[in-house]
Amino acid sequence: MAEVARHIRVTGRVQGVFYRAWAQGQARELGVSGWIRNCPDGSVEAHLGGEEDCVDRMIQRMRQGPSNAQVDDVEVEEAAPENPGRFELRR
Repeated sequence: MAEVARHIRVTGRVQGVFYRAWAQGQARELGVSGWIRNCPDGSVEAHLGGEEDCVDRMIQRMRQGPSNAQVDDVEVEEAAPENPGRFELRR
């Protein structure tokens, strides 16, 4: 399976509802590497890398989010791969 990388921006009520921690757990479960951080405009930004089917499943999960979140939109762009490994929370 091909390795891919995607840059994601999630808008809605996604800060202060444990969205990042939830996403980190989902990424670890799926074997997706990368990072996620809050943005000043209230959105959440992420970089996802890994097997294409795993990244696609991660994006689908991010469209739903945890129970306390309300996801309005998820923008997805192709991205250059970064260092593979773990999925980290950034500030």
